[in-house]
Amino acid sequence: MPTISTFYGLLIRMYFNDHAPPHFHALYGEHQATIDIQELIVLEGSLPRRALELVLDWAELHRAELQDDWDLCRRQQPPKRIEPLQ
Repeated sequence: MPTISTFYGLLIRMYFNDHAPPHFHALYGEHQATIDIQELIVLEGSLPRRALELVLDWAELHRAELQDDWDLCRRQQPPKRIEPLQ
């Protein structure tokens, strides 16, 4: 599972050839959440409130890049790194 960004202790990852809808995985310590790229909602799992806010803020800024990385992963190609939240 390639890591596409890291910031404030959060890891943002995508699986190759993952199931629809387009999404990414956010990991923070022992917490994990699957986030829908288009709707920016939690599909599965959970994160602490502040960590989730950071992830959603970041994802809103990089939605097009996340979709591009999703498309690359679906084609078994390595995703591009995305700038972290600063």
